[in-house]
Amino acid sequence: MTASDGGIFAFGAPSLGSMGGQHLNAPVVGMAYDSATGGYYEVASDGGIFAFGAPSLGSMGGQHLNAPVVGMAYDSATGGYYEVASDGGIFAFGAPSLGSMGGQHLNAPVVGMAT
Repeated sequence: MTASDGGIFAFGAPSLGSMGGQHLNAPVVGMAYDSATGGYYEVASDGGIFAFGAPSLGSMGGQHLNAPVVGMAYDSATGGYYEVASDGGIFAFGAPSLGSMGGQHLNAPVVGMAT
């Protein structure tokens, strides 16, 4: 489990680090488990990725976003991951880009994703 300040709460699982206590440009809004390495990722609303015991394959941190990132998912088939923004935009890192709803009319904001 992660908190918006990047703190990690490990219950019966190894704690490999966290962003808790560090300066963040934006709050952490999600996390994903990397089944290949046993590591995990935290993602911030500005698209920044923080990798702990897992490979960092890129992020949207520092890039212009039309809407904030609201979640992420790990792709076990490729070892990559995705970020999703509230406008439906999908950003793929080491995983196939299969499309997104970015730029489309949505009745409500996207709040998360899964693979």
